[in-house]
Amino acid sequence: MTTENTASQETPAAAGGKLPKRYLVTSALPYANGLKHIGHLAGAYIPADIYVRYLRAQKRDVVYVCGSDEHGTAIPIQAMKEGTTSQQIIDKYHAIIKQNFEDLSISFDIYDRTSNPIHHETAQEYFTYLNDRGELEVKESEQYYDEEAQTFLADRYIKGTCPNCGFEGAFGDQCERCGTSLSPDELINPVSTLSGKPPVKKTTKHWYLPLNRHEEWLRTWILQEHANDWKTNVIGQCKSWIDNGLLPRAVTRDLDWGIKVPLPDAEGKVLYVWFDAPIGYISATKQWAKNTGKDWEPYWMDKDTKLVHFIGKDNIVFHCIIFPVMQKLHGFLVPDNVPANEFMNLEGDKMSTSRGWKLEMQDYIDDFIKKENGGPQLADALRYYLTTILPENKDSEFTWKGFQDAVNSELVAIFGNFINRTFVLMHKLCHGKVPKFHNDLIDEQDKGLIAEISLTKAKEEDLLEQYKFRDALFEVIDLARKGNKYMQDKEPWIKARQVGEDGNVTETAQAQIDNCLHICLQLSANLSILINPFLPNTAKKMCHMMKVVDKMLEWGNAGSMKLLSVGYSLRAPELLFRKIEDAEVKTQIDKLQEAVKAREVAASQVATNEQPATNNEQKEGTQTNPDQSASVEAAAKAEIIYDDFAKLDLRVGTIRSAEKVAKADKLLKLEVDMGFEKRTIVSGIALHFAPDEIINKQVVVVANLAPRKMRGIESQGMILMAEDQNGKLHFVSPETAINPGATVS
Repeated sequence: MTTENTASQETPAAAGGKLPKRYLVTSALPYANGLKHIGHLAGAYIPADIYVRYLRAQKRDVVYVCGSDEHGTAIPIQAMKEGTTSQQIIDKYHAIIKQNFEDLSISFDIYDRTSNPIHHETAQEYFTYLNDRGELEVKESEQYYDEEAQTFLADRYIKGTCPNCGFEGAFGDQCERCGTSLSPDELINPVSTLSGKPPVKKTTKHWYLPLNRHEEWLRTWILQEHANDWKTNVIGQCKSWIDNGLLPRAVTRDLDWGIKVPLPDAEGKVLYVWFDAPIGYISATKQWAKNTGKDWEPYWMDKDTKLVHFIGKDNIVFHCIIFPVMQKLHGFLVPDNVPANEFMNLEGDKMSTSRGWKLEMQDYIDDFIKKENGGPQLADALRYYLTTILPENKDSEFTWKGFQDAVNSELVAIFGNFINRTFVLMHKLCHGKVPKFHNDLIDEQDKGLIAEISLTKAKEEDLLEQYKFRDALFEVIDLARKGNKYMQDKEPWIKARQVGEDGNVTETAQAQIDNCLHICLQLSANLSILINPFLPNTAKKMCHMMKVVDKMLEWGNAGSMKLLSVGYSLRAPELLFRKIEDAEVKTQIDKLQEAVKAREVAASQVATNEQPATNNEQKEGTQTNPDQSASVEAAAKAEIIYDDFAKLDLRVGTIRSAEKVAKADKLLKLEVDMGFEKRTIVSGIALHFAPDEIINKQVVVVANLAPRKMRGIESQGMILMAEDQNGKLHFVSPETAINPGATVS
């Protein structure tokens, strides 16, 4: 039994053989040019924190590093917007982001920043090491130069007319109006945003990392050695990059904000931010070692170290292809795994800071955690919901109704309800103390629940080792659900009515009550251990109620039925969670609607100033079929803006199997190869195509459509089709064969 001193037990070996000697875990460095939203939190930070807390509970040697990414053109651009300096921008947002993570219980061992001297030194040494050994190439090219400002111009410092839509304020990398990716050379009448003058072309020299030299190594390392243990979406994206051929990538650029290139002939040049940012993991580890008196080198050089990068899918190429090449050339470790997540949408739309469609970490902290009746329990509430909807294999969606349902129907009604009922009944029926267990009265229900505790521990452990955090959390909640059912079946409150002539509960009834509540209390103690990686504040509060030290949360204690000593007094119950009220949900949805209105106003202002061509205006020489024009016009839908179209994730898929759906004349059940995964899609095309004639047919799939059940089958996408004048359906397909998973834009 465990009271104020918790017994230590042996740490179990993880599935898969010998454990690594140590772990180095990283989360993608957030860019310090603005506030970060919960999509970022779900992508790279919540999953990593769960994993790290689990490893710590296992008493494994783990260091969790992160920090602010503080270089690149976005920083001075944000400084211009806010009328301040780049240094003030990074100081401002570094402090806010760091505090946000603390408020949401992200437990970094160090949260550093790339503006620190130790990082500048590390990045410059890294560049020098590669350059001195001939691993970099030097090339000359012509780039735009502002003669008045006397500086080369990054893409974002050039504006002009978009060649695609005619918008006069397009940037050198993208048109904000139509969304087309651009290069400065494509702009019509380009001008510098610094001086307002037309730039000139000027020759400049830069250093490049020749990724093409390392294609075969990458192919072997990723596509063979990690084919079975990396996520399919990661493997698929890497394969696409490698198959398309890798090119040299510039590691320097002409800019006055960043880490200076340490060469005498590189005046005015800095390291490209994509090159210096991942080196921030190493410099942060160095700073951690300096702070703690440890040695940083084994964490990056010893093969007994397991390196794991947690990122979003937009960072896959940097962490799986570019940074590993840099690491191999320098003699550092390459990652053991890169469990990248997909994107998280918000209320049916892609989160976007620029469009105002977002839920920033700071917003949630202000509206829930820092308010009265808030606090750490609502930090855990967000952690819980985000974990249940983590975009582990495909994009997911945050909705305020979903958040409310998850908290009220699961955290409150299942987990919190079980703990509260157990403590209330223990105080009411057992004098506030842990009752003894009567072995002679143990029954099959008792044995079954005791067995479930050990089984849940084993399942959760296996799932966490595989980075399946959603499934692991489900197992814990399901165990609490089983505890509720056990208590309901046992009905100790009914047995308490069985009294003798003396007016007291009979001895047999009390023994049955004791057994029920003893098991429920031991289960409560186990639940605190099992929930700790996900909801650390909840686990600590449970320890407080049980009057035990946090040492009990060590993983080796899970599965024990002797965590709480018989006769030990426990504190009065406290509610672990509170319900989310309808008014709170309405307030948050109203905020989003206000953002929509503001966006519509801005769009209408643009439309007023820059009238697009009307539907009646046709390009010279264009002809229409008079017999079809009326029907086409009638079928036309309301005009949309680019942002509406950008919500769609259109990808090429290959149909691998097809079969009729029982009792549904129009439906075919298709297995579609998406490159990174295979999906089941139910399509209403059975009257137009026989199953065997569409095998290996390439189609265009709406890949981010919410799943929908049809005839009991969950359909995970939609096939795009065209209908001719006779009502016959035709596939929308690429002209030539293309890799499954390729995006359509």
